[in-house]
Amino acid sequence: MKFSLYQQAANDYSGDCLIVPVFSIPASSKATQSELFEQLDQASGGQLHNLLRQGDISSKPGQTTWLLSLAGVSHKLLLTGCGNSDEFDQRKFRQACQGAAQALRNSHARSALCALTDLAPCQAEPDWQLRMAALEFAHADYRYTHTKKPADDAAPSSDEVAFISSAPSAVLQQASAIAYGVDVARNLGDLPPNICHPVFLAEHAQELADAASEFATVEVEVLDVAAMQALNMNALLAVGQGSAVPPRLIAMHYRGSDSHAQPYVLVGKGITFDTGGISIKPGANMEQMKYDMCGAATVIGAFFAAVRLQLPLNISCVVAAAENMPDGRAYRPGDVITSMSGKTIEVLNTDAEGRMVLCDALTWSQRLKPAAMVDVATLTGACVVALGHHASAVMSKHDDLAAELLEAGQNSLDRCWQLPLWDEYQKQLDTKFADMKNVGGFPAGSITAGCFLSRFTEGQRWAHLDIAGAAWEWGKNEGSTGRPVRLLTQWLLDRSNAAAH
Repeated sequence: MKFSLYQQAANDYSGDCLIVPVFSIPASSKATQSELFEQLDQASGGQLHNLLRQGDISSKPGQTTWLLSLAGVSHKLLLTGCGNSDEFDQRKFRQACQGAAQALRNSHARSALCALTDLAPCQAEPDWQLRMAALEFAHADYRYTHTKKPADDAAPSSDEVAFISSAPSAVLQQASAIAYGVDVARNLGDLPPNICHPVFLAEHAQELADAASEFATVEVEVLDVAAMQALNMNALLAVGQGSAVPPRLIAMHYRGSDSHAQPYVLVGKGITFDTGGISIKPGANMEQMKYDMCGAATVIGAFFAAVRLQLPLNISCVVAAAENMPDGRAYRPGDVITSMSGKTIEVLNTDAEGRMVLCDALTWSQRLKPAAMVDVATLTGACVVALGHHASAVMSKHDDLAAELLEAGQNSLDRCWQLPLWDEYQKQLDTKFADMKNVGGFPAGSITAGCFLSRFTEGQRWAHLDIAGAAWEWGKNEGSTGRPVRLLTQWLLDRSNAAAH
């Protein structure tokens, strides 16, 4: 899907349909509608206002109504509810964009002119509106096709969406780069585990790097089992030793700044399938554990979005990829593992494997001397209990870094919420058999997982994002969401803007 700005009269638009915002009519008066709505109403002899008053057009945020023919109007109209004009804010703007984008994707219209970006939601600049709208249309356009082809009569993807906006066209280039990163993450997350395994991830990272060569050079390092053994990455290796597919550590490096500038490092949990190992999970919903690599998928997606944006930063992306299986060689509850850092870990539960692979990846990443390091993982079910599917959890001993991520999440509407990482929680990891155990018990399970990781990031400006509730949708619309690619890319954009000033 291509995006463009449209600066002529809407009547001169030659595409298939017009996307028109509709506000609610107050009980006592006529609603203030958009300029395009009023033009179309006038051309139709007042029919639009009549249909709205009669309830034939919905004005509820995100709800849409198709008018395939209207007297005096040559275009199909996709009327999109925006709610009350005096309550129209960023959230309702996004709802309207999502509704319009989904309706367009389910139609056979190949092009559209969107007037939603010609509105003024509370506290939103034109640049923000245009980027958010483009991202929502790109998000709705996604279809998984790797192992299931579309039906012959399936609605095709739209070729182009044009927007009415005062924002510069560079915003659309930015949106396209971020949308690409989101699509990378969603595709990786949705792939079945018999295809997307650690070796595949390593090969795919190289393919993505090769494809990005028109934007910038990306260097890819892949550590196999022998290389990890030489570095004593025993925690990562322990998780993967029960699988027929060997683990990999994958590192990608983009240099958009001075060679001496410290990089921003994204570290992703890449458990391509999680049975729980010897501490095996219940069978119900286990197929969803292909999504346990969404931390890896999202850092890869954000990394390549940043590459396409050609940000003036040095950025590295590190993925700890393994498959957690209950083979006869699998690691066991009761094992004591010596991590790459030299710290020992008593394994109480082999289903707490994400922190095991991440601890070695975090230790390895310290050699990059990060300006800041953020790990991203579908780490704990407790996070889903705490925050549901609406927000990721952020934990850090660096409140300024947490604040940066919170702000990036708010600006991108890919939100996170800070949980405490107080020292008082650390004692839950105490054991007499090792430096720590890999689970801290039932209370504050998400926080104690963060405490575990914090022990491998001493001296680093580091934050942890638990995306267990945000990374994929459950139920009827099951699939990878691509979150938090938007948050991470916004954070990198903010760092780039800060460096420029």
